[in-house]
Amino acid sequence: MGSWDLKPHPSMATRSLLGSFRATSSRLAAAPACRRSFHSYEYTQPPPFPPTESAILSAALSHVPDHGFTTAALTLGARDVGYLDVSTNILPRGVFDLVNYHLVMQRLALKDTVQFPAEAESGKKLGTGAKVRTLILARLRANESIIHRWQEALAIMAQPTYVPASLAELARLADEIWFLAGDTSVDTSWYTKRASLSAIYSSSEVFMTQDTSQNFRDTEQFLDARMEDVMKMGSIFGALGEWTDYTAHSTINVLRSKGVRI
Repeated sequence: MGSWDLKPHPSMATRSLLGSFRATSSRLAAAPACRRSFHSYEYTQPPPFPPTESAILSAALSHVPDHGFTTAALTLGARDVGYLDVSTNILPRGVFDLVNYHLVMQRLALKDTVQFPAEAESGKKLGTGAKVRTLILARLRANESIIHRWQEALAIMAQPTYVPASLAELARLADEIWFLAGDTSVDTSWYTKRASLSAIYSSSEVFMTQDTSQNFRDTEQFLDARMEDVMKMGSIFGALGEWTDYTAHSTINVLRSKGVRI
């Protein structure tokens, strides 16, 4: 993959959604130059979650494969760590807190799960685009054990109350991936690159929920095609507005196929 330097000429729909992404990102960092303040390597003090919440949510995640992102999983998690069932009331957003815990912890894990060798050690330089691809795939594969439940997570995140928090976490993931890939630019492409990466990651994540190929080979090919689209066209996945329609329709279709009434 190339350097992924995007200089798009966005349509009206693109500008509208890009504005929303910029607003979300701006709440996370006052300016591009300050964006490192919420990178994972600085999440040492304080921890991202209070100890009791973290214990319950971590234990609850082990029950997601069997029980999904449900109150049942939360209750079982509380029991596992020695708390009463009523202890789940400390989670103000209920099952969304469980979804968010998974999102945050997997984002923070990227810096440890993906290590790029130094150029002197490997004998060749790995481009930014190739690093971005590796990081996206690593994050997608972190969903493997619960991919059959991820439609439930998408439905929860799509609830109007939780959309702002979901977008904020997606913005953090995009920023984390670019940073870990070695991108330190603070020019006018800062927002467009993160918006495009968010679109590519999200559409690949939705695609993965429907992927039955061995080792999610089709998802990997889908990701490559979306990255190639951006590099060739200089656009943000054919305009972010189109991506929004794609993701929304795909999610609804998947949920309907699982019997969810939407």
